[in-house]
Amino acid sequence: MAFDTKLAERVRNYLQDCEELGEKKMFGGRYFVLRSNMLCGIVEDRLMLRVGPDAYESCVEKKYAMPMDFTGRVMKGMNYVNPLGLRGS
Repeated sequence: MAFDTKLAERVRNYLQDCEELGEKKMFGGRYFVLRSNMLCGIVEDRLMLRVGPDAYESCVEKKYAMPMDFTGRVMKGMNYVNPLGLRGS
């Protein structure tokens, strides 16, 4: 499973001023950590965001958002953003 390297570069550039930012490999993708906590990631061509359980419902209702079900089970507090929602951003 490959990941979108251009999207990963966009995320790196956006987060470049964050102190204590790290990047790790994950199942053929990448994820970014802030102070040892997962912040976001790239899975294939989708952006994966940690939004937290309190914001989950309102975030998943957004036009290009979808529940994260990487393991086949929905993970509350995590959303995917469809590539169409990332264009021009």
